[in-house]
Amino acid sequence: MPSYVITEKCDGCKGQERTCMYICPNDLMKLDRDRMKAWNQEPDQCWECYNCVKICPQQAIEIRGYQDFNPLGGNVIPLRGTDAIMWTVKFRNGTLKRFKFPIRTTAEGSVDPYAGKPEADLSKIKEPGHFTQQGAGVTLPTIK
Repeated sequence: MPSYVITEKCDGCKGQERTCMYICPNDLMKLDRDRMKAWNQEPDQCWECYNCVKICPQQAIEIRGYQDFNPLGGNVIPLRGTDAIMWTVKFRNGTLKRFKFPIRTTAEGSVDPYAGKPEADLSKIKEPGHFTQQGAGVTLPTIK
């Protein structure tokens, strides 16, 4: 089920750059600058990744849960803290379940994925069989 914005809660993040429209991987969330309200321009294309739901400081975006774990009348609400996200799942019978998961605590863009890795040897990259020969980092099974 796609994300939807609760317009009574949405304040357009007061013009800040960390909004749902900047985090959506499919560029679906848009900001109506006249009303300063966010909206999902193509609900059918929503991946249900929950990025917009998790980033919203006003908790103004929700995704209707799937029937197998969250039947009609229930909802899933994340509350983002500085070090964790608290997920509250409300079932239609009123039962609440809460789950807490840690979030990244390093600054965005500060992680170097190649730290501690050796430099690539580009001199052999065009040789035939570079990636399939034994000793090239791949161990092939021997056939007897």
